[in-house]
Amino acid sequence: MGISELRQLDTQSLKIAGPHNSLESDLVSAGAITQSDAALAQLVARHCDTSLDRILRAEGLASERDLLDMHAKRVASRRMNAVALEATIPRDTTMDIKSLLKHGIMPFSESDGTDAVAISSPEDFRAALAEFPSEIARAKMVVGPRDAIQDTVAKRNRSLLTRAAQARVPLIESCRTWGNTFGRRLTLTLAFLTALAGVTLAFPTVIFGGFVLWAVFTLMVAAGLKTSAFVASVTNRDTPEVVNKPKQPLPKVSILVPLFRETEIAHALIARLSRLTYPKCLLDVILVMEEEDETTRNTLAAIDLPAWIRPVIVPDGSPRTKPRAMNYALDFCQGDIIGIFDAEDAPDPDQITIVARRFQTAPPDVVCLQGVLDYYNPRQNWLARCFTIEYATWFRLMLPGLARLGFAIPLGGTTLYFRRDVLEELGGWDAHNVTEDADLGFRLARHGYRTEMIDTVTEEEANCRPWPWIKQRSRWLKGYMTTYLVHMRQPGLLYRQLGAWKFLGFQAHFLTALSQFILAPFLWSFWLVLLGYWHPLDSVVPRSALMALGSMFLIVEVLNIAIHVTAVSGRKHKHLMAWAPTMHFYSPLGAIAAYKALYELVLKPFFWDKTAHGLSLAAIRPPPSDDRVDLTGIELEARHESL
Repeated sequence: MGISELRQLDTQSLKIAGPHNSLESDLVSAGAITQSDAALAQLVARHCDTSLDRILRAEGLASERDLLDMHAKRVASRRMNAVALEATIPRDTTMDIKSLLKHGIMPFSESDGTDAVAISSPEDFRAALAEFPSEIARAKMVVGPRDAIQDTVAKRNRSLLTRAAQARVPLIESCRTWGNTFGRRLTLTLAFLTALAGVTLAFPTVIFGGFVLWAVFTLMVAAGLKTSAFVASVTNRDTPEVVNKPKQPLPKVSILVPLFRETEIAHALIARLSRLTYPKCLLDVILVMEEEDETTRNTLAAIDLPAWIRPVIVPDGSPRTKPRAMNYALDFCQGDIIGIFDAEDAPDPDQITIVARRFQTAPPDVVCLQGVLDYYNPRQNWLARCFTIEYATWFRLMLPGLARLGFAIPLGGTTLYFRRDVLEELGGWDAHNVTEDADLGFRLARHGYRTEMIDTVTEEEANCRPWPWIKQRSRWLKGYMTTYLVHMRQPGLLYRQLGAWKFLGFQAHFLTALSQFILAPFLWSFWLVLLGYWHPLDSVVPRSALMALGSMFLIVEVLNIAIHVTAVSGRKHKHLMAWAPTMHFYSPLGAIAAYKALYELVLKPFFWDKTAHGLSLAAIRPPPSDDRVDLTGIELEARHESL
């Protein structure tokens, strides 16, 4: 609850509870805030793990300039602006650059050689003194804007931070060395294709039969895994394990929102984020933008961002990927919990409160919470309907079921929340993996940590045009291929880290997913048998056996339809139940994407095929009837009407 809500209560009897020389008392005496607002800010501070000046700024009660002036007066120092901070004389320190960014401090030398440190909040600085080396603790304090301090530190250490963002993950768990093996990859691929073509010409039926055999085997494994996850999901509604802890103040939460050429939905993004009900004094939303993306930066520069939303500019580098950008921005975060949103996301308003409270009661090994992803444009066209059915099946049935079965699960790219210390311990994200979320899910499991599904929804924009859909899915599949190859570098080590059960689940998940997409045409050949036509294996396999395999293929298709229908049988998506049988015609797009992914895995493994957002805004926004502007671009469903 923020101060605007508290004002509606009976707060006439509230008084400032702190000492007479406290910051709030000094601000009241200076006329910067009222005594009532100071008392309300203290009340908020009792339930929120943050400083008073952040509360006042987030609530719009005091400007950053007024607060910095008061801080400077209280420490008998001076306030410096961004230009003055950049003009200071750099000074070496034993403190890690990442810690300087995290705490928003910058050591420098005064013109007379005196050691000084630029800070934004004396209260925060003193609270973290135990983490600082002695030369920082003894230095003279000067006051400046936190963003300007971080920007100056980042500019002075640009090369170091850029290299670190590209290589935070340990080498053994990263694919970044692949950049030096292009010639070998191309040679091996051409040799394999040449050999395959030669063997196929010599023994066409044998090769075709081999592919069919593997396709059928992986189909059976996939069906067994899917059925088990489905049954576990609908029958085992266990309650989350709770660790008894004393009531704790709400923690600070940082949200990373990577943006790249997102001018179409920039205004909608800010409007959606503003709906979050988590105390704004505890929210630290970072809009992560690439240095060369001037259009997005100019668009956001024209928006009056609230104090709890700020941009971070990522220096240009290679590869230009979302995980590299998030690695760079991670050090700028203030929160103990790190969340990820995409540019088109519309999260549940109370989502972050649910996440924060769950982390406070979860066992220490639960370090990641994955929310449910859904779509806000499911009625736009057939492709959007199928994509929505697929996501409902994956996030509402399959992932919860796999988690309950004790398997490690691949993460979704958004509505993810991490304990910051563990995320930093593991090195953040692999900057070169284009499906960094799935990779991180298994890296967490390898190091003994768990991911838990939480019942909160973030709505996204369903990719509703065929070619953009194929480009997005090919990136995901290329990342899946990369993740499997990286983690299987040392199968023995992976087995020891995951254990037998999770190792088996890892193999089943990746091999079936990739094989089913790549070998889908071989499975489709059974329609020839079912329809009474000639089949390429007629000469070597009895027709009765082919009919049995075709019947099994048909049974699996019916099973998939039943699972899809169950996934969308709720009130919100029940209109999609009739479309579930058409999912069979949705699958060929995935096969096309898989072959594109194979091509890029060899020639362009780090290429990030950007997903275009904002394609649905014009379709779902009603024609304007007056001069008002719709900033959200969301077609509100029944459960959102209260917004």
